[in-house]
Amino acid sequence: MDALAEIKHLYYNATKTTIQKDLARAVALLKAMPTEEDRERAAVYMDGLSQMRSEWHASGGHGGRHGQRGGGGPRARR
Repeated sequence: MDALAEIKHLYYNATKTTIQKDLARAVALLKAMPTEEDRERAAVYMDGLSQMRSEWHASGGHGGRHGQRGGGGPRARR
């Protein structure tokens, strides 16, 4: 799996329990990307992962999936 595909996979499968590990892995993948163009394509997913981490950390609520975060994200930006 290429780096962008793996970052997308991490984004779509992140949970409150895994978000810290997922974001750390995504950052490592982003740093290893060879071109600025690749990094720009990944940026929207990185932003989404960061937002999920912030919201889930601040909420202190129960774990869950993407339904807990607000709209936007990569799907809205296509």
